[in-house]
This record gives sequence, structure tokens and C-alpha cells, in this order.
Amino acid sequence: MRAMMRRWLPFLAWRRPTLSVIGADARAGIAVGLVLIPQAVAYAVLAGMPPITGLYAALLPAVIGVLWGSCNLLGAGPTALTSMLVAGSLAGMAAVASPEWVELAIWLALLAGVMQILLGSLKLGSIVNFLSGPVIGAFTQAAAVLILLSQLGGMLGVNAQQVQAMIAMGGGAGAVWQTLHWGAFAFGVGTLAFLLVLKKHSRRFPLILIAGVVCTLISWLTPFHVSGGAIVGDLPSGLPQLVLPGVPSWQEIRLLLPLAAVIALVSFIEAVSSARVITRDRRERWNENQELIGQGLAKVASGLSGAFPVSASFSRSALYLYAGAVSGWAAVFTALCIVAALLWLTPALAWVPVAFLAAVIVVSVLNLIRPSWFINLWRSSRAEALIAIATFAATLIAAPQLQWGVLTGFLLALVHYLYQRSHPRLVEVSIHPDGTLRDRARFALPRLAPDLLAVRMDASLNFVSAPQLERYLRDAIQREPGLRRVLLDALPINDIDTTGLDMLNTLIAELRDRGVTFYFAAVKKQVEDAFRQDGLLKRVPAEQFFRTEAEAVAHLRAPGEDADGTEAKGLDAALA
Repeated sequence: MRAMMRRWLPFLAWRRPTLSVIGADARAGIAVGLVLIPQAVAYAVLAGMPPITGLYAALLPAVIGVLWGSCNLLGAGPTALTSMLVAGSLAGMAAVASPEWVELAIWLALLAGVMQILLGSLKLGSIVNFLSGPVIGAFTQAAAVLILLSQLGGMLGVNAQQVQAMIAMGGGAGAVWQTLHWGAFAFGVGTLAFLLVLKKHSRRFPLILIAGVVCTLISWLTPFHVSGGAIVGDLPSGLPQLVLPGVPSWQEIRLLLPLAAVIALVSFIEAVSSARVITRDRRERWNENQELIGQGLAKVASGLSGAFPVSASFSRSALYLYAGAVSGWAAVFTALCIVAALLWLTPALAWVPVAFLAAVIVVSVLNLIRPSWFINLWRSSRAEALIAIATFAATLIAAPQLQWGVLTGFLLALVHYLYQRSHPRLVEVSIHPDGTLRDRARFALPRLAPDLLAVRMDASLNFVSAPQLERYLRDAIQREPGLRRVLLDALPINDIDTTGLDMLNTLIAELRDRGVTFYFAAVKKQVEDAFRQDGLLKRVPAEQFFRTEAEAVAHLRAPGEDADGTEAKGLDAALA
């Protein structure tokens, strides 16, 4: 009963906190909260949502994600990548920040959260491995570039719509300067320079908060807004109300489901990356299925709060770690900071310049853009580098529908995977001087016997690889009519399907009719079980199966001495 309770309520396994733990968690939680307040507002704007929803998304999800997750220092809340996915997903479905847009974003959070909860409950956390590292890396960097480009206008104080209108009427490059607001330019560029120059101190001091306070005070004390400078504007005060939005139409649900699936997968990859770093540093274990449930519940809590999908922030999680957080109680103190902001700071937040928020977003995504990553990937694997480049380009071209970039990368990676599996390494093997079976062509080894072809395939025997093995053996026997025995070294074969079984049955029967005997060596248990269920063990005599490579060599090699004049020793000593 206790085990079941801890399965559904994992926070019951937390240790009882001491005063020192509470003190450390309070300091770390407040430090993260001071950074999160301006970040949350900025990411809400990036997602096309009302600014106040960023604080809603930073309140309950931060606590829920820690309570039901497996890594209690994972900072759940608004993130740049997930916010960009929300904006890209809903583009064209409703007007930005309109009630319809907000409602669709809420349903994105609910649907993505339910998907993650189901995957975690069914213990399918390994699904995250279906997207390869090159695909995720390229997609993340392309999304970061798009985020950067989308925020340049706001950070530089340029009204993009006015520029487009003036250019359409025949205006040149000077249209940019005519619409530029120098006050917003100063806020944006000044914030960017401040955060970049003092970047190395960002963990010791809440630089974003300091910059935000300074910018907000200047905005309030000067006629910045009166002169046309963009500010956040009036925000409702008070805590969010938990409500379920109106049910969208079936057509809208059909459109939202694949978008929610992409958000669920990509945001969980964000969480996995952060959790691995934190647990490795703290030498703790974590459960990816439980983390899926925690992240899913955090999204559901965000949706019910009237906000948008959330994820785990790597930067905030790292700040928890750096600031000395010990347990999940740090998230509670972060949430208290958000509560204070919602109850008492919304009048001040109304004067925050939009250019400052844009600069915060730009600084956040600059760390994600790493051209050297592509160079290193090219050195490691050109095929995977090409997949990454294609994913990067597809994401940029498909913007704002970013899910097509992920799908492109997934399909290309799948094709590459199948191509590799359909071209397994097939080699003729023979005895090496060190006593092992090695590639005969690579080491210029003599055959085990003149009439014997010993073959090894470094892959599972399935519908993808079976035709390759069959073609290899048929071609070899056709080239050398003198072959009377074939040995399949099955040690690398971990699995076999019905296509592989059919191929073996057909080939063995044909070779028998031509006077060629087929032998097996080192067949693994799971493959032997498949042979038994298929009946192949009854059709092939037991003396044609050898438990080890050594036994096969001892029975099948030419009698007397090796072709190079050394005595036949077998593999027993070498494989012992």
C-alpha cells in the first residue's frame, strides 16, 4: 500500500526537511523567483499570450512539476522554445493574444499534458529516444534563430508592421530609421549589453531583475510611453482562477492534436536534458516515466490556470543547483515570489518596456545557437550532419509551423537508420593468430577449410537484413562451385523475425539439394527459441549446430595444420 501511495504521490518519499535545508532552499528559490518574474512575462509575449499568463504559467506548474516529478530541482515553467512552439502552432488559427488564441493555447497545454501523463503511466518514457540528438540539436538551434529574429524588432524599437507598410508604399531602407523609437532602442540594446557583459556573474546576482527594475523605473519616470514607447500595459492583479475553457470544435481538436504531440515530445526532451545534468551532478537516480507524469501534470495545471504549455528550464534548473538548493522545497519559495508579484507587483510590471523583454529573450536563446556544433557533427558523421542541416533548413522554411521541421528530421533519421540496417556488415571470417574469428579479407587470413565458407553478419536477422545475407551467400556459392559447407557465425545476431526464418528455411533447403551443408555457431537463446517455435530445429540436424565458435572451428576446419603451417588450436583458450 505504501509503495502504491509513493508511486502516485512521489513527494511522500521526500525526507523531512531540517532548518538548514529550508534555509538553503529559501535562498535558492527566491533567487530563481527573482529571475523568473521578468522571464515569465517575456515568454508569455513570445507565445503571443497576454503578459500576465506568463506569471500564471510560473506559479502552479513549478510546484506540481516538482511534487510529481522524479527530479526535485527541475525548474518547470515558461521556456523560450516551448513558447515559440506555441506561437508557431497557433499561427493562422486565431489572432495573437485574442480570446480565441488564449483558449487554443490552453487546450494545447491540456492536450500535451494528458499525452505526457499517459506516456508516463504506460512507462513509455523511452519514446524520447525516437528523436535523435542531431535532429533535436538542429531543431533547437533553428528555433533559437527564429526566436532571435522575431525579437529583433522589439528589442531595437522598430515597428515591423509600419516598416512593411512604408516599404510597400515605395519607401527604402530609410523606413527602418523613420519608425525606430530611440528610447526603446536604448532599453533593448542597453539591456542586451548589460546582460552579455556581466554574463559570468549571472548566477551570483539577479542581473535580469536588476536590469528590469532600472528599465521600469526609467520608463515610469520619463515620458517614454507618452512618446510612443511600447510597455507591457495594465495587468490584472490576483491569483489565477482554475477553470476549464470551452471545448473547441472537432476540427480544431484535429488540428491541435499533432501540434500538442510535438510540444509534448520536444518539451520533454528539454526536461530530460536538464534532469540528466542535475542528477549526474548530485549523483542521484531519476525515473523518466515519473518525470513524464510530473511534466504532464505541470502542463495541465498551467492550462487550468489559463496559461500555455510549460517545460523544464535548463537555465533555471542550473541556477537552483548553483544557488545551493537541496530539495523540492526550493520550488515552493519560487512560487511564493510569483504569488507576491501577482498580488502586489502588477502595477509596477505595467511599466516594463517591451524592448527590455525582447532583450531578455534574445539573451536566453543566444546560448542555444552554436555553429561549432554543426562542424563537430560533420567531423563525427557526415550523414547525421546532413540530416541536422536538412532539419535546420526545414524548420526555418516551415516557420511558423515548426512541427514540420521536427517531422522532416525524424523521417530523414528514420530513413538513415533503415538504410544502415539494410546494409549490415557481412564478412567472411577465419581464425586469427590471436585465436579469434576475424575478418578474413582485412587480415589476409586463409580459409578454415577449402570447401568451407564461414560468414558473420553484425546485425539482427530481419526483413531489412535478411535479403542482404541471402544475396551474399548465393553470390559466394555461385562464384565458387567447390564450396560444400557454409557456417553462419550467429553470435552478433540478437533477434530474428519471420522474414529471417523464411529466408533461412528456403536457403537451407536449396543448399541441401545442391549438396551444400549449412551450419550454425553460437546461436543466442532468443534466436534459438525462435528456431524452436518455427520448427527449424527439427528440420536441421542437431550436429549442424555448435554452441560456441570454438566448437564449430574444431569440427569444421581442415584437419592437421593451418594453411599457414601452424597447429590447429581452436578458439577454446582464446574465448575462455
